[in-house]
Amino acid sequence: MPVFDLPLPELEHRRPALDEPADFDAFWRDTLREAERPEPLLSVHPVETGLRLTRTWDVTFRGFAGEPVRAWFSRPAGMPEPLPAVVEFAGYGRGRGLPHERLTWVNAGYAHLLMDNRGQGDQYGNGGHTPDPHATAPGGPGPAVRGLLDPHDYHYRRLITDAVRAVAAVRALPGVDASRITAVGNSQGGGLALAVAGLVPDLTAALITAPLLCGIRRALDLTDAGPYGEIVAYLTVHRGAEQAAYRTLSYMEGISFARRAHAATHFGVGLRDTVCPPSGAYAAWNGYAELSGADPRKEIHAYPFNGHEGGDAFHVRGQLAWLRDLLG
Repeated sequence: MPVFDLPLPELEHRRPALDEPADFDAFWRDTLREAERPEPLLSVHPVETGLRLTRTWDVTFRGFAGEPVRAWFSRPAGMPEPLPAVVEFAGYGRGRGLPHERLTWVNAGYAHLLMDNRGQGDQYGNGGHTPDPHATAPGGPGPAVRGLLDPHDYHYRRLITDAVRAVAAVRALPGVDASRITAVGNSQGGGLALAVAGLVPDLTAALITAPLLCGIRRALDLTDAGPYGEIVAYLTVHRGAEQAAYRTLSYMEGISFARRAHAATHFGVGLRDTVCPPSGAYAAWNGYAELSGADPRKEIHAYPFNGHEGGDAFHVRGQLAWLRDLLG
């Protein structure tokens, strides 16, 4: 894959003008208020995985509009003390899969919550278990275009709200140090982790790799790949709908969430990423925390010869070291 975005020196200083809605904060404040419930958890059941060194529970918590969202919660066996928790968000088209699939953070000594993606899980991996009751909102068949013409109907309004409520859910689980919560994700998961950083002011850290929904307008101009390609395909049929779509997407813009963040952050970017162009991630990182008044620890790692996979396991090794150092 060729280098197709801006040169690295330009990326390192990229701060594009934003078409940010005047009611961006009110929109998300009202959305999250509607989702608040006194008890975030609906059910917590232990599951047998065949793993002797990990304990796992099947969790259902209240997400958007109080609707049930599934998750796997795991922690190292034999560690009774409260542990810092990592809340992980999966990529586009993937569900939570099977409970033994993602064990890196548990093996590192953290409590770990892996959120299911509502209405997704059918494109790769091992499936999901959370339906999206609103999937019939006007738009195309894929999640990226469901409800695209109105921000109140849009799939990502619901999914981002689920992600914020996942933090509340993990804090209510036993054996979790509620004061030390980290959001983690790649691609769509990275976009969700970034949104959580902008919407949860007392989040400890956000580990963000190749984030979707960053620099959305530019991404639609640069690439037909992946989720952005679904939006482009929709607009090729629905000519004249682009202004409504752009308005909806402006409420989901990762750069806007980044500007409101407080948490420490660690970014990873493949400079040949044609799925989530690197200019969006750099714009988010450059503007990170500029509106919150915070001065968090932050760093970004670029992989010049990698695409959407970024630094892969090499990058995860760096994330583990960075988070361990941050938490002491």
